[in-house]
Amino acid sequence: MSDFVVEHGETARGRRLRRNRVKIALVVAAIEGVVVLAGGIPWWFVAILAVAAVALYLAVRDHGRSDLVPLAWIAAFSQVALVLVPVIASVLLVLAIMVVIAFAVVALIALSRDRR
Repeated sequence: MSDFVVEHGETARGRRLRRNRVKIALVVAAIEGVVVLAGGIPWWFVAILAVAAVALYLAVRDHGRSDLVPLAWIAAFSQVALVLVPVIASVLLVLAIMVVIAFAVVALIALSRDRR
């Protein structure tokens, strides 16, 4: 038995979009994430796009055309995932700094115990 539910009035393209929407959204978010990290798109603009994409999805979720709903979901998911890219990069930067500081403290302790 199939795991997919065919919605009434859904086209073949709509079914393909629904089936592959997470993959598509993650690829879009990854490509945009590289552009954001390279400085091509400001982070605040990404946040505004995420709010707009989620609002679009919520507006068309129940009453939109069958092909528009998966596209709106992909846009919303990819933009929300993209908002997390700078946040994750900042967290990783802080963790890297903490690791360097920890190594420096350990090195200072080791050097201070050397009595030669």
